[in-house]
Amino acid sequence: MPHLENMVLCRESQVSILQSLFGERHHFSFPSIFIYGHTASGKTYVTQTLLKTLELPHVFVNCVECFTSRLLLEQILNKLNHLSSSEGGCSTQITCETLNDFVRLFKQVTKAESLKDQTVYIVLDKAEYLRDMEANLLPGFLRLQELTDRNVTVLFLSEIVWEKFRPNTGCFEPFVLYFPDYSIGNLQKILSHDHPPEYSADFYAAYINILLGVFYTVCRDLKELRHLAVLNFPKYCEPVVKGEANERDTRKLWRNIEPHLKRAMQTVYLREISSSQWEKLQKDDTDPAQLKGLSAYTQVELPYYSKFILIAAYLASYNPARTDKRFFLKTSNHLLGPKPFPLDRLLAILYSIVDSRVAPTANIFSQITSLVTLQLLTLVGHDDQLDGPKYKCTVSLDFIRAIARTVNFDIIKYLYDFL
Repeated sequence: MPHLENMVLCRESQVSILQSLFGERHHFSFPSIFIYGHTASGKTYVTQTLLKTLELPHVFVNCVECFTSRLLLEQILNKLNHLSSSEGGCSTQITCETLNDFVRLFKQVTKAESLKDQTVYIVLDKAEYLRDMEANLLPGFLRLQELTDRNVTVLFLSEIVWEKFRPNTGCFEPFVLYFPDYSIGNLQKILSHDHPPEYSADFYAAYINILLGVFYTVCRDLKELRHLAVLNFPKYCEPVVKGEANERDTRKLWRNIEPHLKRAMQTVYLREISSSQWEKLQKDDTDPAQLKGLSAYTQVELPYYSKFILIAAYLASYNPARTDKRFFLKTSNHLLGPKPFPLDRLLAILYSIVDSRVAPTANIFSQITSLVTLQLLTLVGHDDQLDGPKYKCTVSLDFIRAIARTVNFDIIKYLYDFL
């Protein structure tokens, strides 16, 4: 399908497998499919694009929005009801309390003429949140085709491997499909595909090649790279717009954009300033640190869990390991500098200080790596071959207190120097 190939780049293998699993519209498909991979690996986009392009009846639900099983079940049923009655006018809202009610109501909704003789697909994005709900919910979705005796397939999209889902009591095993990270060649092809119509494809591909040469070692997130590409492209084009260079003058274009890309490396993921502010800085040729009200450290805006990771790292650096449960000593470790700590200790403190349950996802580990890249944490190596990595927190007490205030966390209460 040429049209689909142009819409979904560098995921030909995954698309082919999904199409094989879906089969013909009237065939019974695989009961459940588990799709996993890191953030920005194309799981959601590929699934949605495939279902929409093939015009298959489906409902898409983000489990983050449905923090109770009732909300999740009702949203699925109401979207299905709207799908089946879209030609017949407005539909009534369905209420559903339990999985038994869901099975019964699902049978009624799928009796509609528009859903007969074809597979209905239910897509559950951020499926790792199902683990926090009732124990019968995940096994029920895995066997929904059997329980309802309907032609239905449930697709789970997650950043966590299937082994972290599997109940101890056992369950129906889904078909597992892995979406690997995009390679640098994949990223080059995908980002080059976004070239503005007023410029040639070769010109934009050369710009993307430069962008990836600078950022690929510190950032492989397609969404972030796409944001950086759009944000910095006007500066790359500036000599061409002014008539000072042509599209083939690669060296001159590189000299013009190099300092701005290096400056942008300081704010990867952080969003210290808005896109409009960044564009203004580029026009004025101003250092971001000189922007009024902006400090590269005291006002840094980190992702939510990165803040707690940094707080946990600070506590692990300045509190002896034996005082993690109880604090006895009163001598100031701040005078001695931060101490190295293993990854296990960092995660143990993180899980203790975050209010909500935190799953050990690839996203958490990537945020730890980002903090190392930003030099807020330092990787100090291994004690021996059997040990995991060790880190040190390099930020000041004033900085960590500023970070803690943004998440309403009283860090002083956990520092034994101040007890």
